[in-house]
Amino acid sequence: MPKVKEVCRHVRSKVAGPFWVTIDLMFDSQENYDRYSQSPTLSAASIGEIYDVDPATVQHYPVPALQVLKISYPRRGSQGGVEERDLHSGQQYTYLIDKEL
Repeated sequence: MPKVKEVCRHVRSKVAGPFWVTIDLMFDSQENYDRYSQSPTLSAASIGEIYDVDPATVQHYPVPALQVLKISYPRRGSQGGVEERDLHSGQQYTYLIDKEL
């Protein structure tokens, strides 16, 4: 089974407001987008488990024309909080890139 990093040309994470994180998965082809964007690995349940958030709060925004899947989930605390170690959420994608689809 391929890993996320093997079927995406780019994976990034970013701040989506002070209380949310968004991960962008940019697939390397329409075929891979069609095949893997609905993978159980990218489901709300799986994302909830990986990022320790309630799966009911995970949101998916598919953009088929661009072969992109955006996934958003709430942060544990607000951006810039006392225990914040990734202020811009730029490192959050790393938990996902080696996951098998």
